[in-house]
Amino acid sequence: MPSLHWNGKDPSPPQPASLTLDTIIHPGGAGWPAATPHSHLYHGDNLAVMAALLPTYTGQINLIYADPPFYTNRHFSARIGRGEDSRKPREWQLTAGYTDHWDSLDDYLQFLYARLSLMHHLLAPGGTLYLHLDWHADAYARLLLDELFGPENFLNEIIWTYHGPSPIRSAFNRKHDTLLVYTKGPDYTFNADAVRIPYDQTTLKTFAASRKAGFGKIPDLARGKVPEDWWYFPVVARLHNERTGYPTQKPEALLERILLASSNPGDLVADFFCGSGTTALIAARHGRRFLAADGSFRAIHTTRTRLVRENTPPFGIWLTQPPQPLDKPAYHFQLSASTVSLCDETIPSYWEIDPAWDGQTFRSYAQAVLPLRAGEITRKLELPPERGNLCLRAVSVGGEQTQLILK
Repeated sequence: MPSLHWNGKDPSPPQPASLTLDTIIHPGGAGWPAATPHSHLYHGDNLAVMAALLPTYTGQINLIYADPPFYTNRHFSARIGRGEDSRKPREWQLTAGYTDHWDSLDDYLQFLYARLSLMHHLLAPGGTLYLHLDWHADAYARLLLDELFGPENFLNEIIWTYHGPSPIRSAFNRKHDTLLVYTKGPDYTFNADAVRIPYDQTTLKTFAASRKAGFGKIPDLARGKVPEDWWYFPVVARLHNERTGYPTQKPEALLERILLASSNPGDLVADFFCGSGTTALIAARHGRRFLAADGSFRAIHTTRTRLVRENTPPFGIWLTQPPQPLDKPAYHFQLSASTVSLCDETIPSYWEIDPAWDGQTFRSYAQAVLPLRAGEITRKLELPPERGNLCLRAVSVGGEQTQLILK
């Protein structure tokens, strides 16, 4: 079997991270404080995170969606403003998103190879991997996956096509991404009926006009068909109701098709380049458990706020580094017997309370999220009938975290 070689190719296992459970979020207070979360976010380098997860999750993950950097050699910014004109990018309020910049192709290939190798270990015997790339590196990735999974376990090359402006004038506009789909073995999940789509109106008219249209075979037109291996979904830039401002965010419909086809309710789904959190959101929406990781706080925060808005089951947030001291009360609060209220004119993008702070794990009982498009953040949160030490945490629009403890 041919394999790809590069300077610095290293198959040795990485050093695992030391994981600390920093927060358990109970959206809307559900299950607080005792409910055990079955889904988790990890803030840290996903290579060390996955290595740390091996003792618990080797062979346990049913589906992995991987959307790594594409080898574009660009730096991506996140939008944090509201009500901005999408046609005037020079006026957008921006902050750091993530970096897709490499000293060499060798460095990128080792980055990808090391992580794909761990994903292979973590996948269940009947598990499936979807690797999402584009023209920059998908050809190299196909060889890496053949080496790790075996070419016999290649399932699909899916083309996600979309529309949008392009600066290219010397070639055809590049308007598709590639998803390489590999299984761990022959007994993989594929729920064809869960992802059927209606036949095109042209097909319906053709069969209505002639019984011989299908060379003697008449499909169940009312049942619909399994999609081909090319998918059209609009990019998130055109889906204003989904847009979080996080760069290269993927549309919910894309992840929904993947999850419905290749996992079942109750399954464990993972996304170790979680970015804006679309995989975690769709997994929770459809009754799957999830593991999601990212090295960017902006990504973890965006994912957290989307899950809170969705009112998902409880989930944990883990850190790979000791938590930074947060006792910097940038906001003022007023406390009563049953509520806590935000008093400042300057508002955070997110704030939450733990009414029984133990000094170690923050158990978020109530949360307030700044609406994406317009409107005010909730300034008052309800307290439970009985409480201990009250801890409040807030995140500014720019991403600064603060904490305040009220006895």
